[in-house]
Amino acid sequence: MVSDFIGLEWKQFIRSSYWQKSVALNIFLVFIALYFIVVFLGLGLGLYPILKKQFPDKDPFQLVNQFVFYWFLVDLLMRFFFQKLPVMTVKPLLTLPLRKSKIVHYVLGKSVISFFNFLPLFAVIPFGVVLILNDYETVKVLNWMVFMLIATLIINFLNFIIENKSAQTELSMLPILILVGGLYLLNYFELIAFNEFLYDAINWIITSSLFLIIPLLLLGVCYFMNFKLLLSQLYIDQSLQSKRTEVSASDLSWTDRFGASAPFLQLDLRMLWRNKRPRSSIFIVLIGLFYGLIFYPNPIYQSMLAMFVFVGIFVTGIFLINFGQFIPAWDSGYYKMLMSQNIPYKDYLKSKFLLMASSALLMFILSIPYVYFGWKVLLIHFAAMIYNIGINTHVLLFAGSFNRKKIDLTQRAAFNYQGTGAVQWLVGIPLLLIPVLIFYLPYKLINFETAISILILIGIAGILFHEKLMKFITKKYIDSKYKMISAFDQDN
Repeated sequence: MVSDFIGLEWKQFIRSSYWQKSVALNIFLVFIALYFIVVFLGLGLGLYPILKKQFPDKDPFQLVNQFVFYWFLVDLLMRFFFQKLPVMTVKPLLTLPLRKSKIVHYVLGKSVISFFNFLPLFAVIPFGVVLILNDYETVKVLNWMVFMLIATLIINFLNFIIENKSAQTELSMLPILILVGGLYLLNYFELIAFNEFLYDAINWIITSSLFLIIPLLLLGVCYFMNFKLLLSQLYIDQSLQSKRTEVSASDLSWTDRFGASAPFLQLDLRMLWRNKRPRSSIFIVLIGLFYGLIFYPNPIYQSMLAMFVFVGIFVTGIFLINFGQFIPAWDSGYYKMLMSQNIPYKDYLKSKFLLMASSALLMFILSIPYVYFGWKVLLIHFAAMIYNIGINTHVLLFAGSFNRKKIDLTQRAAFNYQGTGAVQWLVGIPLLLIPVLIFYLPYKLINFETAISILILIGIAGILFHEKLMKFITKKYIDSKYKMISAFDQDN
């Protein structure tokens, strides 16, 4: 039966119009995958000599084990936003005489070969080999490598459980934020020393291969919980099929997971790739990614951390700013047609939010190598990403309700101010200057940790109140609907 499932999936894959036509997107994804593989491989090979040089009196192996707790937290957080349960066309199979348990086992087994599970191995295996070459006990190192693999699979299945429960709440990001944030704060304030507990547990488990049974049992529990959850939802009229198995002829069918916002998201992605003017928003990302190299290596700015916040907002929000400031003018050519359809305005705006928020998260990940200039830089970039997602996305969406100038998508991007008005100039103040002020005041009055925490908390508040903010913004767009239709109908 498994071989039949694999055969069906392979035929669906090679016959898909999405695969055949979206060659550029597939090439881009391959380059992104190679980028992360190189980063993790470099981490695995260089971690031992770096730690040995920075901490000559400490054991690099033990230092790594002390930070495994934070590794797991970050891994779980990243998986929640990026990793989804593997897609399989389940609905047609439910009408056939097949055991539902076999379908669920196949879907869960397919999740094991996810890129997210293989990526850590590019750091774990080279680091383990380096340890063995430096005369560490081979059995212990091999046990540690196996433990890290099992722990990665545990996080894999734990993520699906959290996603399943989160989908049933209005604030879908709240459970993961509470879990990760709660564990981190409990450990940080030493109320419960998770870090030390995991450190001691790892050192105990790797002393004997028999002790690996304990994480294996935990993995089995997580797998069984996922199995029961999916089996209970494996019905034609349940959420598993409606969200994951709808067939679409769209070349961007992977966006269907975003529900009612998917058609608008597909329009935006096609517009970005096919037209001169919006395409510049993609290419300028490369410029923004290297923007930090102007400031971080320069000794003049080393004591100006507030300037680093400005750079962080710019680097993680370069696409968000360039794309968001012209919402909804990008659609001005067919805005009248969109508004004549029976579609919820909120779904239209949500697609813009998803695109901007995803770009901020992606830019943060791509900017991780800036940690070379210090952990404070990476922390500032993380805070800037949270602020961009929670605050700046909503600021740009609200500012868009005042846009009244049409944009010609076929015109060149360089030195083209067509469609630019007072809104585009004024919106830069709350986008770039306010977060700098929010950081600067507590930084001068208290310390760096307090300032960066305030910036992160404000961003998290924006994420938690996203639904309420979207209701307010949607109402503003509805009130301005006919003014924008009239304005976009005129040439400027």
